[in-house]
Amino acid sequence: MPLTLTSPAFKRGKVIPIRHTRDGENLSPPLEWQDAPPEARSFMVLVEDPDAPSGTFRHWAMYNIPAGEVGLQEGASGQGPGRAEEGVNGFGNAYYDGPQPPKGHGPHHYHFRLAALDVPRLDVPASAKAEEIWTRAQPHIIAEAEVVGVYAR
Repeated sequence: MPLTLTSPAFKRGKVIPIRHTRDGENLSPPLEWQDAPPEARSFMVLVEDPDAPSGTFRHWAMYNIPAGEVGLQEGASGQGPGRAEEGVNGFGNAYYDGPQPPKGHGPHHYHFRLAALDVPRLDVPASAKAEEIWTRAQPHIIAEAEVVGVYAR
């Protein structure tokens, strides 16, 4: 079976609860994955909003998630499992910043992307931006999955 990603906080294609947005508690939502390839040595999570007025906006990058993990608990940002690290998002922060589309801009689609990697660690500078980390991960991705949630203000 292929790698799958879900969130107990919201159904695929449905509204992301306010507690997981910058309008609420700004907590990263819980994520769960199944059927990771046995050769996966680590995982990476990236959250993107392709509907942002200035182009794709990255809200979170967590990488070097240990291979034995099968998910992230709610609020995992800042306290990720094992030696997981976080990249700098579009707001300039090295942690999860949830949805906050411009008021009246309509619904935005937030892509929570999971990549299973063939290396135990991505060696990137501590100040690396989310998009740079995703680019560095590309040659090491052996499986991907995503779950999309929606949010509007």
